[in-house]
Amino acid sequence: MRSFLIMAAAAFIVASGICGPSGVRAQTGYDRPGGDYSSFAVRAGDPAACAASCERDSRCRAWSFSYPHTAVDKAVCWLKNKVTPRVKNDCCVSGVRGAAVVEPKGSAVEYSIDRLGGDYREASVAADPDGKTCQTACEADGRCRAWTYVRPGYIGAAPRCFLKSQIKPPRRKPCCISGVVR
Repeated sequence: MRSFLIMAAAAFIVASGICGPSGVRAQTGYDRPGGDYSSFAVRAGDPAACAASCERDSRCRAWSFSYPHTAVDKAVCWLKNKVTPRVKNDCCVSGVRGAAVVEPKGSAVEYSIDRLGGDYREASVAADPDGKTCQTACEADGRCRAWTYVRPGYIGAAPRCFLKSQIKPPRRKPCCISGVVR
């Protein structure tokens, strides 16, 4: 009976989110200012590489990753010796040790997805943290079936929008935000 009560209490704590700091999952669109003890360029431009570096370093308690051409020219990872509160900032992805990178879900926008191929036009767009300008360009063009927005710094200093006449399979790439127009 005692073990049942302990298990029930543990399940309640986990379900109610009482244990651990708030926002224990890494999320796109958030920074964790302060507590930096190390920073380095991330050649792959992938926030998952930053999270993995934190996992391998026993001093690391939290991390922040900035996309290229946002906070600085290159993609950068900041390792932190304390967990600071997260702050909304489109430049970044951040999390605490043990947290996986979580992209926004529940919409037609596909974060960290490239739909390589099927391009018929490249559109000039402004820098946009969620690819909406590219999505809007695709929705306004009757020929467009899918789109891919490439964040600044991955294939040049400026962002790029590729409109597609074909729907190609999604591939995970941190450079990109994509979508399909039905």
